Amino acid sequence: MIHKTSIIDSKSKISKKVKIGPYTVIGPNVEINDEVEISSHVNIAGRTKIGAGTKIFPFASIGAYPQDIKYKGEDTRLEIGKNNKIREYVTINPGTSGGGGLTKIGNNCLFMISSHIAHDCRIGNNVIIANNVPLGGHVTIEDNVVIGGNSAVQQFTRIGKLAMIGGMTGVLNDVIPFGLSIGNRNYLQGLNLIGLRRNNYNNKDILGLTEAYKEIFLTKNLNENLDKLNGEFKENPLVKEVINFITKDKKRSICTPFSKE
Repeated sequence: MIHKTSIIDSKSKISKKVKIGPYTVIGPNVEINDEVEISSHVNIAGRTKIGAGTKIFPFASIGAYPQDIKYKGEDTRLEIGKNNKIREYVTINPGTSGGGGLTKIGNNCLFMISSHIAHDCRIGNNVIIANNVPLGGHVTIEDNVVIGGNSAVQQFTRIGKLAMIGGMTGVLNDVIPFGLSIGNRNYLQGLNLIGLRRNNYNNKDILGLTEAYKEIFLTKNLNENLDKLNGEFKENPLVKEVINFITKDKKRSICTPFSKE
């Protein structure tokens, strides 16, 4: 079913089993296969091929010119595989002559809201790219990779099979297959003293926590610092909560005042 308000170039190749919503625009060199569902207000341009079963949500821009000042309108391509989900405001650009002329996406991928796939990227199968994640040009993402929200991947970076990238990570270096890569840029700036006071905690306990904080984070070896902690501090209910949190799951990385920047 094709909505009467959509604008589809007569030179495009559209399967009869495709659904196209209102106000969608499809250019002359686009090829769309069976069971593809395209919502309203989608723009599909360029020499773009979209595999069967893919779903594209409103306001996505697929196949528009690469964001590369070297691009001069040469004939390049974008290939999108089967059963992908391309959510709202996603942008996917075709290749450039300098990068082989092809941007290629595999099957069963999920591109969440406002993610961006730049020119000449190669994306494998079963890849999940979360909200607001831009991939620079020439990035290679192998199968089953997950990239957390608000991360960014620098151009030419490679991310190996089954790697996972934590949210808000700046990926500047290649990530090995099966690797876990995180930004880990956050650090403790101090205690939320205003919050403690607003919740009517005892001033003596707050002062005790302030002193204990200095001892707990005296060095990067938290376990050693806790072992040396003054017994009087351990009777403070606020300090007890902090100690219990740190020791409850020793496998978890604890945010500290020691910035890694």
